[in-house]
Amino acid sequence: MPNVVKKNTPRPVTPHGILVEQLQKTLALAESGNTPETVVTALRQAYQLAAGLEPYISEHTTPESDALAALIQKTTKEDWTQRFTDGETVRQLEQEMLSGHVEGQTLKMFVHMTKAQSVLEVGMFTGYSALAMAEALPDDGQVVACEVDSYVASFAQTCFQNSPHGHKITVEVASALETLQKLAAAGESFDLIFIDADKKEYVQYFQIILDKNLLASNGIICVDNTLMQGQVYLPPEQRTANGEAIAQFNQIITQDPRVEQVILPLRDGVTLIRRLS
Repeated sequence: MPNVVKKNTPRPVTPHGILVEQLQKTLALAESGNTPETVVTALRQAYQLAAGLEPYISEHTTPESDALAALIQKTTKEDWTQRFTDGETVRQLEQEMLSGHVEGQTLKMFVHMTKAQSVLEVGMFTGYSALAMAEALPDDGQVVACEVDSYVASFAQTCFQNSPHGHKITVEVASALETLQKLAAAGESFDLIFIDADKKEYVQYFQIILDKNLLASNGIICVDNTLMQGQVYLPPEQRTANGEAIAQFNQIITQDPRVEQVILPLRDGVTLIRRLS
């Protein structure tokens, strides 16, 4: 029976998701050929072990709020193939850009653990992570979210209206670099900064944040997609432009004496960065 790809079916975009897909294909080949049964059994066990991990984690993670669930549903129904940025750089949007349940709950935990009052999100998309973090903030807390696409910003703000925490979120519609410079000029600083925008600008975001003191003392930077579908640890010739950009970013962070960091194998990789005293 041929595989049928339904509209809006998410494609695997994380190292783990891609691994599961490859194991599934390899197992199917092994089962349809003359592969020794011992090999088929080993492949089946490897596939089951890998395929069951993320569903189990999601099942045993605190459920998302109704507002976040509705935001996911609305994002999934949207035909993103018809939407592009209205700036100079054309960027195709896709539902896989949404952070999702487990990463959203993780970000909420980070807000709680750091007792953050102010959050900066560099790259918002439809607002799942912004709203997840807002839910963990006190009533007078604030999320400033950078989004370059005016349609996406409006889409997210409509979703925020359905949440009692939506009033905590301010959306800045402009390029992330422009917004960072604007916030720095205004003397703003943030307890938690989440970076998930143009991968080729990650190094610039990081440098502005540290050089312009956008990160509060004892603040934390969270950076998304730092494993970039596994490309960062595969041979360079197998990397896309984004994969190469993230590999370079990871190397620069590792060599920067001003900070310490750890990469968590969460979804597509999340790096936590702390400025050293």
